[in-house]
Amino acid sequence: MYQLLATTPMGMEAVAAKEVQALGYETTTENGRVLYQGDARAIVKSNLWLRSADRVKLVVGRFYATTFEQLFEQTKNIPWENYISENGSFPVQGRSLKSKLFSVPDCQAIVKKAIVERLKKAHNQQGWLREDGALYKVEVAILKDEVLLTIDTSGAGLHKRGYRLAQGEAPMKETLAAALVLLSNWKGDTPFIDPFCGSGTIAIEAAMIAQNIAPGFNRDFVSENWDIIPEGMYDEERVKAEDVAEYDKEISITASDIDPNMVEIARNNAIEVGFGDIIEFKQMNVHDLTLNSEKGAIVGNPPYGERIGERAEVEAMYTYLGELIEKNPKWSLYILTSLKTFEVLVGKKATKRRKLFNGYIECTYYQYWGER
Repeated sequence: MYQLLATTPMGMEAVAAKEVQALGYETTTENGRVLYQGDARAIVKSNLWLRSADRVKLVVGRFYATTFEQLFEQTKNIPWENYISENGSFPVQGRSLKSKLFSVPDCQAIVKKAIVERLKKAHNQQGWLREDGALYKVEVAILKDEVLLTIDTSGAGLHKRGYRLAQGEAPMKETLAAALVLLSNWKGDTPFIDPFCGSGTIAIEAAMIAQNIAPGFNRDFVSENWDIIPEGMYDEERVKAEDVAEYDKEISITASDIDPNMVEIARNNAIEVGFGDIIEFKQMNVHDLTLNSEKGAIVGNPPYGERIGERAEVEAMYTYLGELIEKNPKWSLYILTSLKTFEVLVGKKATKRRKLFNGYIECTYYQYWGER
């Protein structure tokens, strides 16, 4: 069994934990981390299926160290040969916060040296290690003198789903977009609208969720080449994912934006992932939005009105959304924005609020649940 760690942006730990639990593992959460135990298959399933996590890491060691000697000795005591293959390549990255060992380059060098010593002894090797095989990215993270040593199993971040051909100037990460949809509890049985679609990320993630398509289905992971992952296991899990996908499920998703160029980008991204016929794209001002069914969900990340002159325009949009759900009480509204006066403009307190970060911008996810 391995100790695994799914990393998430602040505020999204509970969403990712729920996903890990749905895969069948018990979790504990810390700031930006979901911890759980699992075998090699857990690594594979986590990479293929987690929608809101940034990456999946293997925890190899956790201990306190206030001197370089302690860091070296405790790192060397870890059975690295159980994780890294004989000719594995293992670059070491580091970060340190509020700790006595604050020099990151020194910490990286010491951890690297300790692993080298351990592997040379384990494999009876003299001189240099070859390091011409599979990649094992080691990270040493020190917080308040507690050292966490991990190996990244994902490679490129999990938000890189492989469908985004182009994007706007401030694109939302796929992982955050998926979290917004998961938090809305929309399952695909009512209409879904994103009136500020940008490059189409929220709408595409919603379609993947509704049709139960594994987000990591169309990409590779660094751990596919590791000795600890049985050969063919990733392919095996991909076949299982293909079997449970509901490609024929009828869903209604509309994505619109005022900018025709963004609508074109969004449409091309959707075609890339196979949703060209499933998501309806429109160039439209939000004030022209009408709701033609009894219930559904509006999920969006509108412009925040940070630029001069945009503020009044953005405020008018929010007021209009408030009027829409007032007239359509069974519709739910979920909006991510940094604007503090959002509830005042909508004219109603949100059912639930959640603090999330869109990149480095602190935002609130306002959730208005429609009447059952």
